[in-house]
Amino acid sequence: MQDKPYVVIMAGGIGSRFWPYSRNNRPKQFLDILGTGRSLLQMTYDRFREIAEPKQFIVVTNQNYLDIVREQLPELKVSQILTEPLRRNTATCVAYAAYKIHAFDPEAMLIVTPADHLILQEKKFINTISRALQAAQEAGRLITIGIKPNRPETGYGYIQYLEGDNGTPALKVKTFTEKPNSKLAKTFLDSGDFVWNSGMFVWKVTSLLDAFSENMPDVAEVFEDGDSHFGKPTEQEFINRAYSMVKNVSIDYGIMEKSDKVYVILGDFGWSDLGSWHSIHELQEKDENNNVVEANALLYDTKNSYLKMDSEKLVVVEGLDNYLINETDNVLLICKLGGEKKFRDFVANAKKKGEDFV
Repeated sequence: MQDKPYVVIMAGGIGSRFWPYSRNNRPKQFLDILGTGRSLLQMTYDRFREIAEPKQFIVVTNQNYLDIVREQLPELKVSQILTEPLRRNTATCVAYAAYKIHAFDPEAMLIVTPADHLILQEKKFINTISRALQAAQEAGRLITIGIKPNRPETGYGYIQYLEGDNGTPALKVKTFTEKPNSKLAKTFLDSGDFVWNSGMFVWKVTSLLDAFSENMPDVAEVFEDGDSHFGKPTEQEFINRAYSMVKNVSIDYGIMEKSDKVYVILGDFGWSDLGSWHSIHELQEKDENNNVVEANALLYDTKNSYLKMDSEKLVVVEGLDNYLINETDNVLLICKLGGEKKFRDFVANAKKKGEDFV
């Protein structure tokens, strides 16, 4: 048994809402989006090193990204990088990691986190995670981290909780709501008992496996057969077969929204999920017209916009408000800054023009 928790980093997404900067062959979690000299994946690893040793990290990613993870996190052994043959959403991703860890350490504590979040106040964050680990010691409990909202954001999921006793950090979850409209988000903010769903979780591995058996028995049945394969030459063959047998379901929908044993720990540590160009615009330094300019540019009557160009060419822009202009390699994108709902169409249609564009 490990004295410290395992940290499972989910790093298999394609980051389509950051296209064309994020591409299929190198999506956003592997990019230095914030200009820190470290990718988002590396920043996530660095953040958790305070509470976990390198040997306790597990990265779950698409099989196409194995070499990138090895390049960016050379501290990890290949056995710590779990490669997915198909994209099957977060429930399958978490199941793979959890059932494999349980095979070697049935008393393990797990922290599950996406690879692409920003945490500005890391000491407060670690304190919150420590409280979550303590709360998760109680058998059966599933702990999620909720972020105190400061605006009626429509791009995040929300968690409603029940007030607990004074001094009780873990609050019973009442409801989950996915990405509400602006009116409902305002109602949530005003009510005071809703928080943003961060997508970070803490639990005993046994509590999680019990939850899979209860709420996603089809997934449990598939992965329970992995004990004779994990850590052996047949592991990848087993995983290839397992992934072909399960559905594309998120951990939120498959387990967290169904279980009556979910609790939330409230956090306030400068969090962003970095889910879109708009979210990066909010974080970056801006000029007097609320523009983020990462380009050699001349701007006229332009405001609330984001310009990011990899090339040295001069960009002259006039009369735009709330626009994104990004040139990366062979793609130039010009669209509304808040138009991330259309990015799936952009990427799909660009793919029809040729694989090199995505």
